[in-house]
Amino acid sequence: MSGVDRAIVDDLGFHLDAMIADLKELVTQESPSRSVPELSLCAATLAATFERVTGKPAEIVDSGDPARGPHVHWRGGSEPKVLILGHYDTVFPKGTIDVRPFRFDNGVATGPGVFDMKAAIIQAVYAISVLDETVKSGVEVLFTSDEEIGSASSKALLIERAHAAGNVLVLEPSADGGALKTARKGTGTFEIVFEGRASHAGLEPEKGINALIEMAAQIPLIAALAKPELGTTVTPTVASAGTADNVVPAQARLFVDVRVEAAGEKERIENAIAKLTPTVEGCVIEVLGGIGRPPMPASASESLLALAQRCGEDLGLGRIEGVAVGGGSDGNFTAAAGIPTLDGLGAVGGSAHGEAEHVLVEEMPKRAALLAALMQALAG
Repeated sequence: MSGVDRAIVDDLGFHLDAMIADLKELVTQESPSRSVPELSLCAATLAATFERVTGKPAEIVDSGDPARGPHVHWRGGSEPKVLILGHYDTVFPKGTIDVRPFRFDNGVATGPGVFDMKAAIIQAVYAISVLDETVKSGVEVLFTSDEEIGSASSKALLIERAHAAGNVLVLEPSADGGALKTARKGTGTFEIVFEGRASHAGLEPEKGINALIEMAAQIPLIAALAKPELGTTVTPTVASAGTADNVVPAQARLFVDVRVEAAGEKERIENAIAKLTPTVEGCVIEVLGGIGRPPMPASASESLLALAQRCGEDLGLGRIEGVAVGGGSDGNFTAAAGIPTLDGLGAVGGSAHGEAEHVLVEEMPKRAALLAALMQALAG
């Protein structure tokens, strides 16, 4: 490791071998968003890691939804001054670990969920471990089980705890080069269902109501709602229709990914999609979903970014940049609630949600040190 890396490990007490061992255990314990048994096992592993490394136990909080896993909540002991926010669910289906097991080779760790965001979880646990008890008592941590699927069971809790703490540091992966994330677009998914009527495609097609034709007519109209000049993207992503090649399709289904940045765009898109008018006589259009995460404005992160940059300079990490990104996170919710929020404090690596997902392990002590310095500044 470089001199900076070695100094961080020596001065702050990080033990990289122990961090790697705990990262391997956490990645190997799969946690797909909708697999409650696996989520429960991973939550138990995470809670045990918290107690062993920080000396204080974490609470496993029932989500209140039988289709969602529990959340993991750690408290320093007194009134919180900063909330460390993350998630331990991943996008990869159960069994991925058998095909792509955790590996650490030439300074790079790979495996499902290693970058988004299990390395960040380990960084946070070890960052807390080096704080003195006074600072530690003002820190609160919440790792949720459903961020990757919309945060339906965790949104109220995370906003409540963010209000209680007054500052939020989000452990989503860093942007390119380790940059922090200072602004995000609002994000959402629409599911649009087209209901028609089946009939024999050869004998009496005129008696059917073709849902596929209706969907095909609506797709260009939906895509045309995009306004790239305002940062608004509207992208049809998944479509399905029909049951057999000789049957008029009675139903078609379309998923649309939407990202918004400018004020008023959320309402414009939602209103326009809600008002879609059928072009095929007798067809019915049903709209589900919406823009669930509001935009995260740059103003929400301004003060915390300046603090992070000062902490980075003090640690010898060089200039830490902040960038706006298109993806959403739970930081969107806390920023929209008026709470100072800084995102992208997780691992340095790349290829989130992909087969090449990876973490640069030599950066883990640096990121843990930066997080520890931020907690010291906010809770000390």
